[in-house]
Amino acid sequence: MTLAPDRLARFARHIVLPEVGGTGQVALADAHVVLVGCGGIGSPALQYLAAAGIGRLTLIDDDTVDVSNLQRQTIYTPSDIGKPKAEAAAEWVRRFDIGLEVVPHVTRLGEDNAAEILFGASVVLDGCDNFATRLRVSDSCIKLGIPLTSAAVGRFQGQVANFAGHLPDHACYRCFVGDAFDAQDCDTCAADGVLGAMVGMVGTFAAMHAMRVVMAGHAALGDPQYGTLHLIDGLAPSMRPLRIAKDPGCHACGVQAPVQADLPS
Repeated sequence: MTLAPDRLARFARHIVLPEVGGTGQVALADAHVVLVGCGGIGSPALQYLAAAGIGRLTLIDDDTVDVSNLQRQTIYTPSDIGKPKAEAAAEWVRRFDIGLEVVPHVTRLGEDNAAEILFGASVVLDGCDNFATRLRVSDSCIKLGIPLTSAAVGRFQGQVANFAGHLPDHACYRCFVGDAFDAQDCDTCAADGVLGAMVGMVGTFAAMHAMRVVMAGHAALGDPQYGTLHLIDGLAPSMRPLRIAKDPGCHACGVQAPVQADLPS
């Protein structure tokens, strides 16, 4: 794949970075990123994935835009209130860059649709708001052999990590949180509050982390840092890494092998 002159001009500031270069930008243009959740984390993540020139974007969200979202979900405006987030987010992408392919899915990822929607992704970026979906996304990525970028916010603490549970000796998201949260029992920002700039910080960091996965083997920036959880303290502020060990008893990554090649396109 080569970049047209107008694309070279658009991404010139990327290309002159030795850590990205032309090969890294081509890798971004050739990538398919699936974004699970187009809310507080997904909104800024989408902006910078699109700005980076990710060639194909799949957006998954079953919610609609509410006035309370506008405090942090920066791709939406008052005119979007009541619209499905996935469709409104896709409209934003089309306005921002007509050279990108974007497909919205107004649905929640489940066992009945995960394989079809996620198939062929370069990386899945999960910024959804409940553990049940997070674990389902992680388990699906393992089965399909797809790397996962997981991002979460709780008040002033953020967590971002890349997982590759489908690879030997690499932890998955379930190795990190265990099986205790299969029910939809996590806290919500409606109850606990959330600072818009905090989810912006986490979302943009997650976008950069997903880009590391995409550029692995193509550019110096491409170190996915699989299994390293980055803890972001928005009050201090500070960031520290925490290594997640693979759980040999994990029923997701401990016993299953990827099956991506056997699934229909």
